[in-house]
Amino acid sequence: MQERDCGMVVVGNEILSGKVHDSNSYFAARELRKVGVALKRIAVVPDELEPVAEEVNYCARRFEFVITSGGVGPTHDDITMEAVARAFGRRLVVHPELERMIRDYFTERLATGMKMAEVPEGATLNAAGDLRFPTVQLENVYILPGIPQIFEAKLSALLGRFATDPYYIRTIYTSAGEGTIAEYLKACLETYPALLLGSYPRLGDPEYRVKLTLESKDREYVERAFDHLIQLLPRDMVVRVE
Repeated sequence: MQERDCGMVVVGNEILSGKVHDSNSYFAARELRKVGVALKRIAVVPDELEPVAEEVNYCARRFEFVITSGGVGPTHDDITMEAVARAFGRRLVVHPELERMIRDYFTERLATGMKMAEVPEGATLNAAGDLRFPTVQLENVYILPGIPQIFEAKLSALLGRFATDPYYIRTIYTSAGEGTIAEYLKACLETYPALLLGSYPRLGDPEYRVKLTLESKDREYVERAFDHLIQLLPRDMVVRVE
């Protein structure tokens, strides 16, 4: 089964200071998982060149592809393009196609908007769907804006190129706490060591106490592991399955 992994770099003082709630990393994790991609790392860094460049360099060397969120725009704290360029030892250049789009879009604020035409040298543009501006890509790094509505639209347009073998998942809801079921989970993993087994307690829910998820890219493997765990768990502990 093909495995693809990804790192994500979230840029913004507003995230680190609690002024803005970051929904982009949640959206990315959920949507990438749907197309079979494992998001292995999410890093939140301030609007500073060196920290962003270091994190992008780290992720680009370790993961198949990288997504950035935030720091893309016309203002003083929009430094992601320059930071990505620094991560790869490139310089910033004006992309002629972006320059044309910005001249058409920004009329009265052209001088301010032209900063958005600057991209790392060697970057390519990914146009997809009906988005006004394409997504800038340098090597295996995709540079996305931080505004959730635009981030979500751009990432959704890119998902097709990231898609790989899907994850298959089964779910078990139990009435027992983690301490009670821990031995059964350990026994299941001893038999199915490649299983991605998650245990998620829920407080105050009258229906169940722990949600268990069993995942694999091998459908038969996850079904065998599911049947095995169901046999291990006492019948009165299982509330429902999915």
